[in-house]
Amino acid sequence: MSRGLLPVFLAVILAVPGVVLELLALFGGVHVEDWIAAVLFGGTIVGGAFLLSWAAEVLQLDVSAGLALALLALIAILPEYVVGAGFAWSAPGNPENAELAIANMTGANRLLIGLFWPVIVGLVWYRQRKRVVELGRENGLEILILLAATAYAFVIPFKGSLTWVDLVVLVALFGLYMYMLSKLPTGVPHLIGPSKVIGDFPKTQRRITVAILGASAAAFILLVAHPFGEALVGSGEQFGIDEFLLVQWVAPIASEAPELVIVTLFAWRGASTAAMTALVSSKINQWTLLIAMLPLIYAISAGGIEPMLFPSAADDGIFTFAGEEIFLTAAQSLFAVVLLLDLRLGLPGAGLLLVLFFAQLAIPGIHMEVGIIYLVLAAIGIVWSRRDIIPLYSGVREYLREVDTARREAKAKEPVAGPAD
Repeated sequence: MSRGLLPVFLAVILAVPGVVLELLALFGGVHVEDWIAAVLFGGTIVGGAFLLSWAAEVLQLDVSAGLALALLALIAILPEYVVGAGFAWSAPGNPENAELAIANMTGANRLLIGLFWPVIVGLVWYRQRKRVVELGRENGLEILILLAATAYAFVIPFKGSLTWVDLVVLVALFGLYMYMLSKLPTGVPHLIGPSKVIGDFPKTQRRITVAILGASAAAFILLVAHPFGEALVGSGEQFGIDEFLLVQWVAPIASEAPELVIVTLFAWRGASTAAMTALVSSKINQWTLLIAMLPLIYAISAGGIEPMLFPSAADDGIFTFAGEEIFLTAAQSLFAVVLLLDLRLGLPGAGLLLVLFFAQLAIPGIHMEVGIIYLVLAAIGIVWSRRDIIPLYSGVREYLREVDTARREAKAKEPVAGPAD
């Protein structure tokens, strides 16, 4: 074995015990204490995350960095889809689970922005003494798509349900995002360690290796994500922690763990732009496809095209409780988008995201108040950064035009096959 591939071998070794434990549980009825299971399953998720990060880095030799990171984000948060689908499937027979599905989805979204974004900014400051994480001009595309999805999300609390209309709109937004990413050119990524060794393989061998790494990582993560969440929840219940709190925060932490490990690795290696791009892409993913999946799974389970209604009214009567959750999450998302209008996220903005995240976590019942604070800060940010709005849109449009022109010129230079003799 090449010395450069030793970390790959170690990542697999780290992942295997949790995989074996889950297979024994499924087919042999073997069970262990929750804390032991959580440790072993956590090792599987970390090992899978390493494999996935290397696959995503090498994939940038064949597709655009944005598309590679979007695919990475999609695979890394697949566990979140599994958890949400489980609640949505059981909601027709148990309406309270519709609320749990929304709690899990909104918790995952707010965790991503309120904790993961500041973690990356803080890590970049710690490692490089840089006070900001900078995005590229092409990342304006992600920001515009996220802005559109956020604007639509504000409609959902007023409806008090998720329907096929939401499904169509949000899937269309995600489809547009992936289509635009597929048009971007490939780059020359800076590869180190195992990714450098794999990147130097012949093209066919490299692509097969990337496919194996990605598929293995996805299989590992999907296999143990649900039992990992159950092990964490089981441990929490032993300490008398509320079920709703466990569903909204502990389960998303478990299902988002691969994503956090991957972006932390990127930031630690100095690839802060890639780390932030992956997180923004994950937010788009969860803010479009994850929400859209809920009414689809609900309708399939119910046996007809029925809206997924939000049960239980909020104390102030403005929205249902689930509606308040979505309103708060949308307000946080809007403020986050405003912070990125200049394609930078600095320590002050990250600090605000972190403080407000822990404020609404520590003091239940102030969702509307915190949501309004987000909106006020977003309004102030728009006024402050108003000169960045038009350049952001123009920059994306100009970049896409340049890419299209370069593609046309390259195609025109391709040799034309002459007639066969």
